[in-house]
Amino acid sequence: MARTIEWGAQPSDLRKRARRIVARFPARRMGMSTLDSLLERNEEFAAAQRTAGTLMPSLPKALPDVRAIVIGCADMRVDPVHVLGLRPGEAVVMRNIGGRITPGLLEQLQLLGRIGEVAGAVAGGGGEFHLIVLQHTDCGITRLAGDHAMLAQYFRIPEADLKAKAVLDPRAAVALDVAALRKIPALPGSWLISGLVYDVTTGRVEVVVPAARAHAA
Repeated sequence: MARTIEWGAQPSDLRKRARRIVARFPARRMGMSTLDSLLERNEEFAAAQRTAGTLMPSLPKALPDVRAIVIGCADMRVDPVHVLGLRPGEAVVMRNIGGRITPGLLEQLQLLGRIGEVAGAVAGGGGEFHLIVLQHTDCGITRLAGDHAMLAQYFRIPEADLKAKAVLDPRAAVALDVAALRKIPALPGSWLISGLVYDVTTGRVEVVVPAARAHAA
């Protein structure tokens, strides 16, 4: 409800009150662009991290605290940081269209493994480590189902094989992608691989493929 102006208020009081109102809506400040707002939030983030002593300037020291790799979709509604409540440094997040296991994503996983080798540190410190595939309902990739040439190029497969990718069904797709990961001998056998589907209408995550070791012991 709008507040009335107190006619007896001093100009300085009104200015202070106006500043407080503007401070509550930083993105709407006069002349402030979206980028300006993002940079301001970064300043707040940096200050909070410095105060808490939680900045991570050393990669080798940070790697043992990583507990998971989350493979998710680039969709702005499905940021794993928010959906799963990830804390800074808790997980490596990799995102692409659909959250799919593609040749390009596998190349990135290989690079991550090499980075760990060069850094001389093991993700998770050798303890429990998860590889999570997170897909979701109403995914934009379903709108490309009729664009066979583009999807075939994305997955690097013949167009005739696209049906096997279950582009229209996120639950079938996540199960297929988890199965594909289990076939990769280079993945550490002790890693726990799971497949999740986020429902954009409820905000809840469904476990489609429960966590299990990448390879049988």
